[in-house]
Amino acid sequence: MKKKKILVKEEYCIGCRLCEIYCVTAHSESKNLIKVFRYELGEVAPTVIVEEKEYTTFAVQCRHCEKASCVQACITGAMHRDNGTGAIYVDQEKCVGCWMCIMVCPYGVIKRGVNKKKVASKCDLCVDREMPACVENCPNEALVLTEVGES
Repeated sequence: MKKKKILVKEEYCIGCRLCEIYCVTAHSESKNLIKVFRYELGEVAPTVIVEEKEYTTFAVQCRHCEKASCVQACITGAMHRDNGTGAIYVDQEKCVGCWMCIMVCPYGVIKRGVNKKKVASKCDLCVDREMPACVENCPNEALVLTEVGES
């Protein structure tokens, strides 16, 4: 089975941050862009972050690593790999907020969740959508959903 990953083409990124905006919207309660920024801001954080260095901008999110150090370091098993898709997910019911995953992630893409419960937050490839919101709404196609490998 092929595994989905998001490929970042930094040469096409214009730093518009629409990936961040649509990520927050996709993971919000209302799923409505206007309502999110009017009433829900601060309840959800983007799991994709646009990094800037001089004239270079690029989006950074979970790489769903083959040898995921976050999964190995998780003391409760909350960080786990989906056997079907190969993606790494956080089981929010199991997460105790020890932050080991944050400390060992080589890309710095796992963050503390902003909701009331102490849980880790990371890209879930918009598991409830056919296409991740960041990819679908990138105006320059700097983010591309790809399928890699076979298992």
